[in-house]
Amino acid sequence: MSERAFRSAVVPAAGLGTRFLPTTKTVPKELLPVVDTPGIELVAAEAAEAGAEQLLIVTSPGKDAVAAHFADSAELEKTLAERGKDALVAKVRRAHDLIAVRTVTQDQPLGLGHAIGCAREAIDPAEGAFAVLLPDDLVLPSGVLSTMARARAEKGGSVLCAFDIPREEIGAYGVFDVSDTDDPDVKQVHGMVEKPAPDEAPSTFAAAGRYLLDVAIFDAIDRITPGAGGELQVTDAIALLISEGHPVHVVVHRGGRHDLGNPGSYVRAFVDFALEHPDYGAELRAWLTARLAD
Repeated sequence: MSERAFRSAVVPAAGLGTRFLPTTKTVPKELLPVVDTPGIELVAAEAAEAGAEQLLIVTSPGKDAVAAHFADSAELEKTLAERGKDALVAKVRRAHDLIAVRTVTQDQPLGLGHAIGCAREAIDPAEGAFAVLLPDDLVLPSGVLSTMARARAEKGGSVLCAFDIPREEIGAYGVFDVSDTDDPDVKQVHGMVEKPAPDEAPSTFAAAGRYLLDVAIFDAIDRITPGAGGELQVTDAIALLISEGHPVHVVVHRGGRHDLGNPGSYVRAFVDFALEHPDYGAELRAWLTARLAD
């Protein structure tokens, strides 16, 4: 395998963001700021850091604003520069300079597997594999995609990301059925169970929103049966590949994670990032300390 493990990164962003209504009537959920940077820009930066050359944003009709965030902003930059605001010029230019962005359209919300399948025409089969990053998930620190790429280089097939979750909390997640390899943080996957009872969970390794998928996944998506609501689930396509001998592994990420998918967890992410911000962190920490003491 070449040094560049993948060229394309797919970001499914076609959802309606119903848990953030009424805000998402006009502002796509993916553009909600984590302090001053949209979540999708943080995800794009992670993909670029891991070596991706193109970001394929899967959108629904009417969500043009997500891709527009990465468009050229020369006029705004010129205005800011004329006012001597060079630091702001760098901030607004960052998204455009990060990575080449293309959009593909998912006309109907038919599941994650269907969304990934919509990107197939934009991915050259010769690439061998591509990344998928769910924009609701911030995996911290960044770098897990590079670790996953090394696992694929060694073991082939597809590689997913997992977190080791306390067993009493495991019922909220998709859980992998795994066996050990010679690396304690790389497990071979034999199957997956959605939201099992804690005492029935096959492991404590839960799925996170990062995938490094062999291009064979597209053929598998074509061959799976739609589930509830006519949705095609990528986990079903992965299970089909496993049944046919395709190697699938997980990398257990020992860092942290933020879920931007609902208001409660989004607030935690915002506060966590704000506490680390050089301009706002100290004042926010002092205010929180006083507020929680009331």
